[in-house]
Amino acid sequence: MEFHVSMEPYVEHAEKNDSEVRYLMVPGIGGSGAGHWQSRWQADHLSRADRIAPLSWDEPRLDDWLDAIDRSMTTDTVIVAHSLGCLAVARWLQSERAKERLPLGAFLVAAPDRAAPTFPAAAATFTAVVAPLPVPAVVIGSVNDPYCTPAVAAELAAGWGARLVDVGPQGHLNEASGIQDWSEGRRLLTAFVAGCRRRAQRDES
Repeated sequence: MEFHVSMEPYVEHAEKNDSEVRYLMVPGIGGSGAGHWQSRWQADHLSRADRIAPLSWDEPRLDDWLDAIDRSMTTDTVIVAHSLGCLAVARWLQSERAKERLPLGAFLVAAPDRAAPTFPAAAATFTAVVAPLPVPAVVIGSVNDPYCTPAVAAELAAGWGARLVDVGPQGHLNEASGIQDWSEGRRLLTAFVAGCRRRAQRDES
């Protein structure tokens, strides 16, 4: 499977108005600081955005993060996850408690390789269950992410049944990457949400 996958099927039908969609931010370990694109989007660009609130940001426990996702989920939601948050989202979506409140989709950025030497020891309870997700999903990856190689990103996307998008050499797609507001990511999100909404409308008709 090639690492670069076109988003054109979504971009063609992208909509600018996101007022009917709720966004749930699921950051990585430590949460996302004020300069992280997730925080910037939540503050400045997304009209309806919330963030999970686990008790274990710095020494993450998977059960705590799953509970935090569960408390925050509604069916009009698009999940926007980064790094370790991607693994938590995948686990929650594959759990029994997700079945009655499946979101519109999952936008998964810089998912880490659980087996990589760079994976944080503090997150030992986080494992990647590589099985098809029950909602539309896209995995956004960077070719020089220190936490995940392109090959593993492709494996995760294929296992989750997700589209895979390569945004080039941008590190871990965090503050250290220097992407600031990450306008490219917002365009990808807009396109992805348009595709999710079109699918939801077809399912209802």
